[in-house]
Amino acid sequence: MRKVAVLLGAFLLLAASPTEAAITRTAWGETPDHRKVDLYTLTNAHGMSVSLSTYGAVIQSLKVPGRDGRSADIVRGFDSLAGYLVPGNSHIGAVIGRYADDIKGARFTLDGVTYHLNVNSAGGNTIHGGAAGFDKKVWQATAQDGPAPSLTLRYTSPDGEEHFPGTLTVTVTYTLQADNALRLDYAAATDKPTVLNLTNHAYFNLKGHDQGDVLDHRLTVMADSVNLADENHVVTGAARLVRGTAFDFTTPMTIGRHINDADPQLTSGPGYDQNFILRGKAGTLRLAARVEEPRSGRVMEVLTTQPSMQLYTANGSVPLTGGKGGATYLQHGAYCLETQHYADSPNHPEFPSTVLKPGQPFHEVTVFRFPKP
Repeated sequence: MRKVAVLLGAFLLLAASPTEAAITRTAWGETPDHRKVDLYTLTNAHGMSVSLSTYGAVIQSLKVPGRDGRSADIVRGFDSLAGYLVPGNSHIGAVIGRYADDIKGARFTLDGVTYHLNVNSAGGNTIHGGAAGFDKKVWQATAQDGPAPSLTLRYTSPDGEEHFPGTLTVTVTYTLQADNALRLDYAAATDKPTVLNLTNHAYFNLKGHDQGDVLDHRLTVMADSVNLADENHVVTGAARLVRGTAFDFTTPMTIGRHINDADPQLTSGPGYDQNFILRGKAGTLRLAARVEEPRSGRVMEVLTTQPSMQLYTANGSVPLTGGKGGATYLQHGAYCLETQHYADSPNHPEFPSTVLKPGQPFHEVTVFRFPKP
């Protein structure tokens, strides 16, 4: 029988033996405006664990066993809240909203009204929800113990925040399943028409977050076409078939095989930063991608209800210092598989709609699954 112990003022421990599921809560500091932040750790019975911050709804750590049974932390991050407060770091591992990826010209028109957003990206665009998106918010947490422990994080975005319309209530529930899968359930409701595009921006390296580049990872993407982007990585509305191109992950291919090709879609990175149009019916949970890492034997499968997925290969040329355990994160040292709707959908009526209206249900699911090596 699981024991429950509450350590007041420091952490809540839903205790268990190493072979049982558990949840812990640790006080993790406070923001500059004195909002308290907690770090929750969910553990299952098979040696997998995930740590989640109420700041940004961040996946701070994800430990997964390899072929030898040893676990490694496979996501980029920081040991303390201070790392996420550094400008430019807050999106790492975070829930992105209100709108993941770009909105061109930092504006869109909805029901005859044009909304002008905060510019925070090259070319006068808005990216990842604006200057103070969901990655910079403190979320309210509710933990649920059990064989598949879960954490529900809730944030209410007021009408006009970052100039988006409508008071929007968002919940993200992380569930650590017994089969070594991390499930993300997104739900939302609004009091007036708005646009919404949510994703998680975890940076993965199946060898370990501090173990070099990911160019030898073998990636398969269940997509036959990709959206084309301009020099600022904003989709143009055009798409092309991937067959025979550097984006042809229809069969397993190492991430590094074509990453240095002369294709302008790659040289502007430099590397992958593309939105893949997924096969199958949006709204149904289906396999979107599979990643295999030969050294550790770890395999990662991504399932989603979303219509597309952004592949990003950590293209920044300046090393990111101060990572977990003092790690320095290098260019192409991680990959992101951001399940989402298309970028700039509010300005492309031909794209799947991201409009959310009062009374309309919103529920999207993404699963990161790690089959036994």
